[in-house]
Amino acid sequence: MVELGRTGLRVSELGLGLASIGGMFAAVPQQQAVATIDRAWELGVRLFDTAPVYGYGVSEQRAGLALRGRSRGEFVLCSKVGRLIEPGGPDLQPIWAEPPAGLGPRLDYSYAATIRSLEASLERMGIDRIDILHIHDPELDYLTASTETFRALTELRGRGTIGAISLGVNHADVAARFLRETSGVDCILLAGRYTLLDQTGADELLPLCEKLDVAVLAAGVFQGGVLADTADGAPHGYERVPKDVLRRIDVLRELCRRYAVPLLAAAVQFPLRHPAVPAVVVGARSPREITEIAAWLDHEIPDAFWAGLGSRL
Repeated sequence: MVELGRTGLRVSELGLGLASIGGMFAAVPQQQAVATIDRAWELGVRLFDTAPVYGYGVSEQRAGLALRGRSRGEFVLCSKVGRLIEPGGPDLQPIWAEPPAGLGPRLDYSYAATIRSLEASLERMGIDRIDILHIHDPELDYLTASTETFRALTELRGRGTIGAISLGVNHADVAARFLRETSGVDCILLAGRYTLLDQTGADELLPLCEKLDVAVLAAGVFQGGVLADTADGAPHGYERVPKDVLRRIDVLRELCRRYAVPLLAAAVQFPLRHPAVPAVVVGARSPREITEIAAWLDHEIPDAFWAGLGSRL
């Protein structure tokens, strides 16, 4: 277990993101979803990250099924605000395989919607508190997110209803702007911007987080699956993998072969080498997947590999 910046929370180095078990890109049976969380627990995972929009409430419901019978002080639970799940919600996302009929998300970063969103999340999960509450994709309404949403979260943290304020972002520049313009963000969930293939988070955000003692949870470490599969047609986030990305992956694979390092082990461990990153958050849709990822985290990687990698980034 490691300290999560200044939050006072302690987390496992490996966190489980629960978008996949909410049906992202492919349906996951409920029994399999719960079994995945149970297996993660057996492996020592104590950090779990969900959101209302993940399956339009399905991910949170399944998180509750798997976690609410466990000692509340033994795990750190994260969710998000910025979208309300309601009948006829118009801001639909095509990536969810089996969302509940008639429900959809509606973007709303207002103070009142933030409070409602938290209350709905707690009700769906049947759990008494959320440790880390992320403002989800604040760039979609930055002005409201940085004022009304942030004010609501500050009050909730002050009352002890939540433990820490965070941002859940895919854009490092948005998070850096938020940190420069506000005071009181405790951590950042950064997806896909500090990985083997994309280190743009290190340009400004990570040094700023290190200076401010703001912990970074690195997500998207497999870059939407592109590190696992570069076939045409391809991983999530790419219509076709760009040639320059394929070239960089080839370089990484050659280095991995030289030192007998699994590429995905390097992908999981790479972000943890930065002092601002105490943990990585990965998705899994089956007990087998989370077992494999935990093994990659434990795989011993020689210093010579990291030295060689540094010259190629």
